[in-house]
Amino acid sequence: MTFFRKKRMFALLLIVFVMVLFMNSAIIGRKLYPIYFQQEIKQSAAKHNIDPFLIAAIIRVETNYKYHLESSKGALGLMQLMPDTADWIVESSNLGPHTQEDLLRVDINIYLGSWYLNWLIKHYNGNLIYAIAAYNAGQGNVNKWKNSNVWDGSEDNIRDIPFGETRHYVQRVLYYYEKYTKLYTGTEQWQGAEA
Repeated sequence: MTFFRKKRMFALLLIVFVMVLFMNSAIIGRKLYPIYFQQEIKQSAAKHNIDPFLIAAIIRVETNYKYHLESSKGALGLMQLMPDTADWIVESSNLGPHTQEDLLRVDINIYLGSWYLNWLIKHYNGNLIYAIAAYNAGQGNVNKWKNSNVWDGSEDNIRDIPFGETRHYVQRVLYYYEKYTKLYTGTEQWQGAEA
């Protein structure tokens, strides 16, 4: 009886060891955490001086790379842009006219979302955490939290974000941002892509 128990325990330990080995493998990691639309992400990242892995992390959290989605609130495309926000971006950046259907185009959606993310980062004086929160909750809410000292914009105090959805959103974006940075920095397809 104890012989079979020892065998089962050994087999279990072997399985755990193999799983840990695979989980730490960058190749397996890139299979578990793929980045799609890499060319469009890299182009927009270079144009707007943003880390491409941050753009990829936002896309992952927003839509998991499903470019045709429309949210219940009306946000469109990979980076889930509201049509009014997209209109403001186009007007502010002098991009020229666009249609709502254009927001479902991968290249246009990533370009506009990256422009907006860059604008938010500048608006919050380089505070990436505030910018990510504002991408989800809107600048008005984040400005209110900031100005009334509800949340200081630090990663350590994310728990102070009043909206549970935004709190979770910021945590998830940071998680994927870190994962993508670890898995893809220096890889052949991302050489020279880091901002």
